[in-house]
Amino acid sequence: MFRLENKFALVTGAGSGIGAAIAETFARAGAFVFVTDRDEKSGAETTTRIRAQDGEAEFLALDVASEAGCEQVARHVHERKQRLDILVNNAGIGHVGTMMQTTGTDLDRIYAVNVRGIFNVTKVFLPSMLACRSGNIINLASIGGVVAVRDRLAYCTTKFAVVGLTKSLALDHAKEGIRANCICPGRVETPFVAARLKEYPDPQKAYDEMASTQALGRMARPEEIAAAALYLASDESAFITGTAFLIDGGWTAGK
Repeated sequence: MFRLENKFALVTGAGSGIGAAIAETFARAGAFVFVTDRDEKSGAETTTRIRAQDGEAEFLALDVASEAGCEQVARHVHERKQRLDILVNNAGIGHVGTMMQTTGTDLDRIYAVNVRGIFNVTKVFLPSMLACRSGNIINLASIGGVVAVRDRLAYCTTKFAVVGLTKSLALDHAKEGIRANCICPGRVETPFVAARLKEYPDPQKAYDEMASTQALGRMARPEEIAAAALYLASDESAFITGTAFLIDGGWTAGK
């Protein structure tokens, strides 16, 4: 198993789903994890689960769309641990609709979290990483950042931007000790997806239809995405930067 002893990590959107799975996986691998989320209750619950398994974690409330909030969190992290080794930008939101079903306000709202949020958080931690000439940044994009997904215009727009941001970041700072990669999951069984399924007249039929886009015939589990994040966070992936890591169950194999 890949290990993260003596590493300090921060995960955004770690209150549930993929973010929670990554935070818990990192803690089991030996990292001290700063668990951040806009939802204080869910973030605290993730932190409690980590500590119950003898892991080390601290919860910090954070809305990634707030520049001031990001700056405050960065100050706290640096005061507590003096550095951050691993940054996982996982926080994100979705939007269903074509261009005609998407308003400018819709686009601004999703962009503020999915793109500007990553920019805001990375911007406040990158200077110290550059000073240490060491830093590992993992951004959560989506299969919708590599291929278009029907009725997800705003979402795909932001996720394509995340892939581009990640590649640019990696290229700009490769010789300064910074690695940046993004993970592009297909559909994942998260609480968000579970809530969406309940809105359909036949949730099982809706699940089967969503799962059918993956060649494996099912959705991913958050833990499977977390396993990939652990590899990218570990020293064993030291020669990997600027990549968009597809975990899509074969969704794009025939494209």
